[in-house]
Amino acid sequence: MAAELRRIEAGGSVLRLRQQRLSCAPQDRGMYSVLASGRPLANMKRMAPPKTTAIPHPSPDFDFATFLADSTAQVNRALDRFLPKAAAKPSTLHRAMRYSLFAGGKRLRPALCIAAARACGGRPADALPAACAIECIHTYSLIHDDLPAMDNDDFRRGKPTNHKVFGEGIAILAGDALLTVAFEILGHATARPRYSHRDLLRELASAAGSLELVGGQVADLEAEGQKVTPAQLRYIHERKTSALLACAARLGAMSANASPRHLAALTNFGHHVGLAFQVIDDILDVTRTSQELGKTAGKDAAAHKATYPSLLGLERSRQIAAHLTRLAFAALRPFRGHAVALEALATHLLRRQA
Repeated sequence: MAAELRRIEAGGSVLRLRQQRLSCAPQDRGMYSVLASGRPLANMKRMAPPKTTAIPHPSPDFDFATFLADSTAQVNRALDRFLPKAAAKPSTLHRAMRYSLFAGGKRLRPALCIAAARACGGRPADALPAACAIECIHTYSLIHDDLPAMDNDDFRRGKPTNHKVFGEGIAILAGDALLTVAFEILGHATARPRYSHRDLLRELASAAGSLELVGGQVADLEAEGQKVTPAQLRYIHERKTSALLACAARLGAMSANASPRHLAALTNFGHHVGLAFQVIDDILDVTRTSQELGKTAGKDAAAHKATYPSLLGLERSRQIAAHLTRLAFAALRPFRGHAVALEALATHLLRRQA
């Protein structure tokens, strides 16, 4: 158990990095030979975390609330342009897609994508197609997660779930349509010298596919009611949650033609932030009300799902989340103070209450 716990807490899964499609120009592949070979990076050494929830502080001069509001507004306007209008035939399908996509989500994944682009010297506008594509993938996964055959939830983002409003058939098709339109939207991205359109599309397809997001959902379903080890729990969360967050960071970096060193750093950052996000999500499920969360609280326990609190307890879970956030901060060292938006986002995710 001790060894497995260290694997959960240390982060930097070699398997995860080996599976990623680290596409770049031939002249830039030297750095990636380390990742692809399965040898851990120097700043990804396995270590037991200190028993503390203290984390580094982001720059006090950075206004994260304003950044998040501005990026959310940009993404919402872009999504409205990219998606078919609600009245377009078949209108029931397009209303269902828009119902969940504009239901008041926090837009954290698009914000991560835009913040990663900024850290690499890129423009937020250039990251918008990737940011919107990521949000469509995320929303499709929520629609399907809420279906009776999966998590069977009645509320999402404080509103009735898609299938409660439009019926199960339309909800399934709305999720399917959001999944496919994500790739259409990403096609609007501008290719960069290091990253072609093929690289961008493969990146998103890999993160959303059977080895990552969907594979994590399958593992989560199969683990219900089973005795799960810490290593198995990490496997689920690396794929179900962390994969798409890491993809958001990587696509943002690619939109800015990031160097291999910066892309690797943001892969590392997104991986740890994604795991920390899921640990906090597990904690909130047992410490907050349905009204506070905007979704049914206590669902994980009722469904006998494996979570960090159920396996390790609340206090140890908080320590793990803080440790993962410290590792995320450490991953940003190559940016030498130019990744303040990412630091603020990591802190926000750790301290969020819903």
